[in-house]
Amino acid sequence: MIIPVLPSLLTELSGEGLSEASRIGGWLLGAYALMQFFFAPVLGALSDRYGRRPIILIALLGLGIDYVFHAWAPTVAWLFVGRILAGVSGASFTVATAYMADISTPEKKAQNFGLVGAAFGLGFILGPVIGGVTAEYGVRVPFLVAAGLSLINFLYGFFVLPESLPPEKRIAEINWRKANPFSTFKNFKAFPALIGFMIPFFLIYIAGHAIQSTWTFYTMYRFEWDEATIGYSLALVGTIVAAVQGGLVKYVVRAVGEKLTVIVGMSLWSAGLILFATANKEWMMFAYILPYCLGGVAGPTLQGIMSNLVPDTMQGRLQGILTSIMSLTSILGPPLMTYTFYIFSGENAIADFAGAPFAVGAALMIVSLIWVLKPLNKALAN
Repeated sequence: MIIPVLPSLLTELSGEGLSEASRIGGWLLGAYALMQFFFAPVLGALSDRYGRRPIILIALLGLGIDYVFHAWAPTVAWLFVGRILAGVSGASFTVATAYMADISTPEKKAQNFGLVGAAFGLGFILGPVIGGVTAEYGVRVPFLVAAGLSLINFLYGFFVLPESLPPEKRIAEINWRKANPFSTFKNFKAFPALIGFMIPFFLIYIAGHAIQSTWTFYTMYRFEWDEATIGYSLALVGTIVAAVQGGLVKYVVRAVGEKLTVIVGMSLWSAGLILFATANKEWMMFAYILPYCLGGVAGPTLQGIMSNLVPDTMQGRLQGILTSIMSLTSILGPPLMTYTFYIFSGENAIADFAGAPFAVGAALMIVSLIWVLKPLNKALAN
């Protein structure tokens, strides 16, 4: 909901143009991710000890309060404070994916992780449209609506959500020295096949920030889109992602197997990014969403493969490390992509190529595809 209004809000508070505002936006996203990076393993460990439900509820309540804080932020500095607090609560993605692992059989994990992706996709169907439409009443209104939805979600969780981790499967105590994103990596030395996936996983999510961090700035700059058009474009993304990860992925895996699903998916991701980088008409941006989103069959399949390499007692910590990797890429990715956009756009551009972030993303995706083949062969040979 807040994605379509972020460029306008930043230009309003900073007094800068889109190119300059994009750099601020990159650091703003990075601040959120920095907190998520450090707190993801903490929340994952807490959920392994006390159960998934209480951690999810606390995080949802925190997000609801924080969105109210965002709505009244008077300066860019206060936006940074709000994103830092939101990052702590947002680390609960760790717990949500661990919850999904708790209730899934090994053969259903790829399908069910796809449902998590589908939930995000559904959010992208409704959220950007609501954000774009409500922005007509002010760029801060979407934050208030988001706050209300977060608090409703908290109430739903409080009254409906059951616990997924029974007491007998919880850890006896938390080793706090290990509950950080750096020592968490050490827990998986016993799983060399899993470690082999980490660099490709890292590169995939860095590449994804070409879209996540620069789409709004790029389309406003290149095609003069308004918040509503951006909202509709992201809604289209959400619709296709929901269809791909919520339904298509299970049929693709069943038809061609996990390995080929990952390879084809990552190839489509790469092609989509290249097409975005070279688009010169508005309709192309909408058309090229299809191949890019079809690549989404790779993500949940890859995550399901990794999850099957880890025992049930370590699922929370596995999801913690994966979320920490995603958060680390969210620290590095937004500044990288928005700075790339900055130096290739605006009055001081070194060259007129505002699609450069997409080209960088495509290059990273191709490298990750090459890199993942070896661990993929080893994991599926066992």
